[in-house]
Amino acid sequence: MGKKVIVAGHACLDITPLFPHNQQAAKLGNILSPGKLIQMEGVDIHAGGAVSNTGMAMKMLGADVCLMAKTGSDEFGKIISDIYAAQGADSGIIVQEGQNTSYSVVLALPGIDRIFLHDPGCNHTFSFEDLPKEKLLGTDLFHFGYPPLMKKMYEDTGSELVRMMKYMKAQGTATSLDLAFVDGESDAGAADWKEILSRVLPYVDFFVPSIEELCFMLDRDRYEAWKTKAGDEDISFSLDVQRDIRPLADKCMELGAKVLLLKCGAPGLYYRTTEVKRLEGLETALGISAEDWSDREGFEASYQPERVLSGTGAGDTTIAAFLTAMLEGYPFEMCIHLAAAEGASCVEAYDALGGIRPLKELASRIEKGWKKQNFRR
Repeated sequence: MGKKVIVAGHACLDITPLFPHNQQAAKLGNILSPGKLIQMEGVDIHAGGAVSNTGMAMKMLGADVCLMAKTGSDEFGKIISDIYAAQGADSGIIVQEGQNTSYSVVLALPGIDRIFLHDPGCNHTFSFEDLPKEKLLGTDLFHFGYPPLMKKMYEDTGSELVRMMKYMKAQGTATSLDLAFVDGESDAGAADWKEILSRVLPYVDFFVPSIEELCFMLDRDRYEAWKTKAGDEDISFSLDVQRDIRPLADKCMELGAKVLLLKCGAPGLYYRTTEVKRLEGLETALGISAEDWSDREGFEASYQPERVLSGTGAGDTTIAAFLTAMLEGYPFEMCIHLAAAEGASCVEAYDALGGIRPLKELASRIEKGWKKQNFRR
């Protein structure tokens, strides 16, 4: 019997109006001007957020997953429910009467950076009490995603987040935590993330944020220096493992993380694991080899995709592959390889899930010598 997984946290409905391909690049005001009628070429509607991306990716990869998201009893909530139901993973949806489902309208106009109109909806009210405790029984792995986009999870120095992860650990469940980028001008940006992480990481087994998210939270000055140095370029291309990444990883391990996976954009993944004694609980809970997984550190370069269409969901699907491979008993090194491989497959499609490839297919391609990216670090 497969291991039971719950993926909980942030979910929303993403609505992307499709502008004509022949639409000429122009100033925003010339396109979206009062009284003007714009003929569109359809609309893309799909479920977004950590629950949708990571959870459904794990489901597609064969994991026994229950998706636990909070929606309103409105039409957007029904659409999300139907999308999850199509994957047989909708039994954990929490419907809140009187609140609206989170949504984003993505305006991708020619020649203009994307504009997001986002309503957090009932993501902001998601709390520990919302979790249906009877559905948590017998869970082997509990993955929670995007607490920075969920007000209840970061207010009061993360008391709800800590309470939730502590509860799951007390049940003998392995825990996993992913973050999301924080707008420095938002309420989340004003939260004390150093304190929040220091409180919650002792109850986190797999900590899987991006390097930029982590740096913003643990060392804001360092993050601002990275931005200045990178200018208009992607920050990840200017980072050095020893100088920039390792000090942040050291801090995470000091705070209590057992298995750390840092998504570093197109260049790849940094990983670090703790000593064998601290992994014995995971050996009991998940059946991994504490010896095989202990005292690991390195940087896994990305594989070369056949084409790059979009980075949407690449981080989420990377984590989905890593966790699923771990649950299926792959050795540590292959889990890392498969995580990087799934991220490379993801960017070959426009959406988060269109590029998903089975783990066996990815493993075969790796064994046949799939080339790595050649980014200097």
